[in-house]
Amino acid sequence: MKIVIIGYSGSGKSTLAENLARYYSIPKLHMDTLQFQPGWIDSDRDWMEKEMRQFLSDHRDWVIDGNYSWCCYEERMEQADQIIFLNFSRWNCLFRAWKRYRRYKGRVRESMAAGCPERFDWEFIRWILWDGRQARQVTRYQTIGQNYPDKFLSLKNQKELDEFLKNIQ
Repeated sequence: MKIVIIGYSGSGKSTLAENLARYYSIPKLHMDTLQFQPGWIDSDRDWMEKEMRQFLSDHRDWVIDGNYSWCCYEERMEQADQIIFLNFSRWNCLFRAWKRYRRYKGRVRESMAAGCPERFDWEFIRWILWDGRQARQVTRYQTIGQNYPDKFLSLKNQKELDEFLKNIQ
């Protein structure tokens, strides 16, 4: 089983990846652990792409959460047995990100790179509400759904996510 989880910041991609990896007993990769170096410094793209290709070739089954359209995006979509798009509203994502911040404030969560403690600043809020939902991102998600309709699942809220999780068990 190969699963890709994409969606907006704060929608719950990493939590879903944890749950699915545990349920199916498959390796997981949180792309944020590759994207950032300590202090929230962006990783070298060539290095990140090399690490992603290595993960894809090392594992027969996997779950990967994250967008990063420049990093083996088409390969991930093509190889995936299932593509899950967490299409939660911007306000829902903001609330979830704030709750996550309250839970992990000052600490690094497992799905984040070492040296990157949880943050909730204006730059991130702006990303959740506006910058991360520009037309190109919306179009990219729509295109993935059109290109892979048989394996694309869009979940719009917690109720749909809970129903999905209930049905796989």
